[in-house]
Amino acid sequence: MHQQGIGKATAKHFSANGWNVIATMRTPEKEQELSLLDNVLVTKLDVRDEQTIKNAIAEGLQKFGKIDLVVNNAGYGQYGIFESVTPEQIRAQFETNVFGVMNVMRAIVPYYRSQNEGMIINISSAGGRITLPLISTYMSSKFALEGFSESVSYELASQNIILKLVEPGGVDTPFHITSGEKFALNPELKSYNEFSENVTKSISRLAEGVTSAHAVAEVVFGAATDDTDTLRYQSGEDSKAWIKARTSMADGEYMNHMKNNVFQLK
Repeated sequence: MHQQGIGKATAKHFSANGWNVIATMRTPEKEQELSLLDNVLVTKLDVRDEQTIKNAIAEGLQKFGKIDLVVNNAGYGQYGIFESVTPEQIRAQFETNVFGVMNVMRAIVPYYRSQNEGMIINISSAGGRITLPLISTYMSSKFALEGFSESVSYELASQNIILKLVEPGGVDTPFHITSGEKFALNPELKSYNEFSENVTKSISRLAEGVTSAHAVAEVVFGAATDDTDTLRYQSGEDSKAWIKARTSMADGEYMNHMKNNVFQLK
């Protein structure tokens, strides 16, 4: 779980409901709140470093004796016109948002198989089901996460391991600030300027109805405790509306709706 935003809110919510929590982050020495809670172990984990994943699992087992649930929350958004995004930025996006999740799952699944039970909740995004321009790198990583998670959920179910996805829409966290700092710009691509300005205004309007990190944490907790094998859970009215539109309309109707009504493109 990340030290800010959804991850921290989720750690606090599970802790408050009596769960033992292994709160992992790249810089645990900076955490000042979770480390004060008796039933929370704060430890280092970088999803791109498989040894830190193994170490965190070992530490958690040593302290609490068992792991019942893993929440994969690490992620960030690479924004920008596709032509502006470098190959290195694209690889970094997938290293965290997709391969990082795979690294954690590769480490925990053998343990779950040995105890014949376990649950994994992957934090995806409405952007794993619908798309917005200027965010193609991030959204393609979430589409990959969705496809991987759905596919592997069948395999894990045969081992009595439940996999679920939580799909937030806009969330009031530092996520967008961090993503904005990584915005890919190429001053030479001036022909996109008018398009980018129009889309940015539209996305800003969409962002006005964002939900809180705590609300997402409540959905994660509900998914973990509802005693079902439901795969997907939406968090936020925007996420529910976007996904409903995408799944209820034919492709052409939906694309025209996005172009004409959402982005007001020519």
